Amino acid sequence: MQSFEQLLQQFEAYFSVRQFPEEPASLYDASQYILGIGGKRVRPVMCLMGNELFDTIKTDAWYMASAIELFHNFSLIHDDIMDEAPLRRGKPTVHSIHGVNTAILAGDVTLTKAYDCLSKVNPAILQPLLNLFNKTALEVSEGQQMDMDFEKRETVSFDEYVRMIELKTSVLLAASLKLGSMIGGASVGNTEHIYEFGRNLGIAFQVQDDYLDAFGDPAKFGKQVGGDIKANKKTFLMIYALESGTQEQQQQLHELMKTNPADKVEKVLAIFKAAGVDEWAMQLKNQYLEKAMQHLESIAVMSKRKEPLKELARFLVQRDY
Repeated sequence: MQSFEQLLQQFEAYFSVRQFPEEPASLYDASQYILGIGGKRVRPVMCLMGNELFDTIKTDAWYMASAIELFHNFSLIHDDIMDEAPLRRGKPTVHSIHGVNTAILAGDVTLTKAYDCLSKVNPAILQPLLNLFNKTALEVSEGQQMDMDFEKRETVSFDEYVRMIELKTSVLLAASLKLGSMIGGASVGNTEHIYEFGRNLGIAFQVQDDYLDAFGDPAKFGKQVGGDIKANKKTFLMIYALESGTQEQQQQLHELMKTNPADKVEKVLAIFKAAGVDEWAMQLKNQYLEKAMQHLESIAVMSKRKEPLKELARFLVQRDY
């Protein structure tokens, strides 16, 4: 088994060629732009790791990994438009540079390119892979809609938020691993365990992301810190504060979400700290990480082969960017 870093280097070399035609440049340069501004490439490398956990990496896994990365970036282009986000990976978002209309089309052609990569997979194994890919694509869109719906609601329950995160974030991580494992010839039981490993890891990943949005270093995080607070997003942190804070703290948070003062982020963060939200978030993250590790342990391969996935899991939930 190779490490995440080793497979990342290989994927970067494989994926670094231009993915789109040269003309019309006004469209395809916008699509290529988001692929070239970095990103952790976690999902495509997870696909490769899922394959290698059970067998040597197949050619089809590279096609699948590319499709996954293209789909992920398609979703980011459109998410950034919906969120009116100015930054992605520390750089201006696609719509900030090219305009909303071109960004929408750039997302569309990026999604189309993902299916072009999928079409190269061996037809003998393609159908179940395509079924899972399509199911995941629908779930990601459902999760994004739930996220937007939550912004309009005064309260969101913890269980509702977890379900939204499962759809918006976790299922793509989980599917990336499972798709790779299916290409690697894993049994049905093993593919289910690796999916559940990814699903729980994805929730832990989002807890860390919510934490970094509030308490992270913007120079490292690559996004506008406090962006979720400004957008009134019901994150793990906000939901906990609204459910467990004192009556006064809850009233203050509701007032801040309605009035949006200039110092809103600073005031909300002060309430978060007073309510112990930061410490609670770290405990919650570790709970989901532990669940993920339990499923990884249940996969019927030699423990030594699982080490790269264990290292990746620890990195994802301990990162500061």
